[in-house]
Amino acid sequence: MTTTDETTSPSSSRGMSMHTRMLIGFLVGALAGLACYALARDAVWLDDVVTYVSQPIGELFLRLLFMLVIPLVFSALVLGVVEIGDPRALGRLGFKTLLWILGVTALAVAIGLILVNLFQPGLGVSPEVGKQLLAEAGHRASEIAARREAISAREMLLGIVPRNPVRAAADGNLLGVMFFALMFGIAAAVVRNEGTRTFVGTMQGIYDISLKLIEWVIRIAPYAVAALLFTLTARMGWDVLVQLARYVGVVLLALGIQLFVVLPLLVRTLGRMPLKRFFGGSETAMVTAFSTSSSSATLPTTLRAAEKNLGVPRSVARFVCTLGATANMNGTALYEGVTVLFLAQFFGVDLSLAQQLLVLLVCVLGGVGAAGVPGGSLPVIAMILAMFGIPPEGIGLVLGIDRLLDMSRTTLNVTGDLAASVVIARSEMRGDADAEATTAET
Repeated sequence: MTTTDETTSPSSSRGMSMHTRMLIGFLVGALAGLACYALARDAVWLDDVVTYVSQPIGELFLRLLFMLVIPLVFSALVLGVVEIGDPRALGRLGFKTLLWILGVTALAVAIGLILVNLFQPGLGVSPEVGKQLLAEAGHRASEIAARREAISAREMLLGIVPRNPVRAAADGNLLGVMFFALMFGIAAAVVRNEGTRTFVGTMQGIYDISLKLIEWVIRIAPYAVAALLFTLTARMGWDVLVQLARYVGVVLLALGIQLFVVLPLLVRTLGRMPLKRFFGGSETAMVTAFSTSSSSATLPTTLRAAEKNLGVPRSVARFVCTLGATANMNGTALYEGVTVLFLAQFFGVDLSLAQQLLVLLVCVLGGVGAAGVPGGSLPVIAMILAMFGIPPEGIGLVLGIDRLLDMSRTTLNVTGDLAASVVIARSEMRGDADAEATTAET
């Protein structure tokens, strides 16, 4: 399984790239909506256009995403865990890599959530408009919100383990589905026989089919973006774009802190490598990641940078960087967390600390099973929004400006892989030295 949330567009080889088409859809929808808001705000025909044209188009796009979320997330997470391999065979290298992925990804998402709560980029919409938007999201969002308010923290914690995984999938309990997939993946990695190999092959088939279906769905994304943005701007005017600029600033700030503060601190303290050497040796891979927006496309450059420039042993570099290109998505997880909280603030949905911690946990697990197609994280974001009663229509806000954020989070993902290889290689050297010392003493 080769997964990364930031692949190049499937239409890039056939003329205009998907990112460009999304940007055009964003601009067309936003400008048309602003013009209608200024010239015909209370016109009956505008309400009819929104109700019978733009809103159904956006709703169709979201329904297609929801349709694919369960098979995609389940198969991707199972395969992501299985690719870590048999813990008995991989030993300490696999354990250290998994620990790095979970720890650094959780730290990245936490930084994003802290900044969103600190700067609150989604606030500023008038209460009247917020209530109108929530009311127009339909009965589903209000029902989910009512159920969310009635659930205690204890029940939320117990709800991580589903009594019935099929019912959890039907109810949109993404956390329960992820836990079930995680247990299946661990067991499949430990039990090695013909039956489990067949099961893993089946999961690979489901995953590949899900990717192809998402590729087809994403082809209508530019039209969905235009429809969703038209619906929002025709009702809210210029305010929505001001909020969007603040959101972009918070995402880039969070990515920058993780890239230029957290990772260098880990490399310097745990990897014992001078930062000048680390960033100098990583420069080519970082530039390639930023320009291609693809961790998979950057993998050859990443491996060369780790082995040749940073002096990481080949066995460690190949294992850590290859696994990192599929599972170490701390930039993607950070982006998902910030997006969910931004939209919660935008639509006036108040999330408690316990609920935000649940968002963090889902984003960490979602990062391990990130899908390898353009917009592959959209189903995960949409399902998280639905879990907390946040109108998923808000996804249209962020799609049109996703290119810059995609390039930036890919750079963080790749740099995180290189930092992991440096730190883990250093720990392996210490482990070998301790083992030799023990042997010499005996």
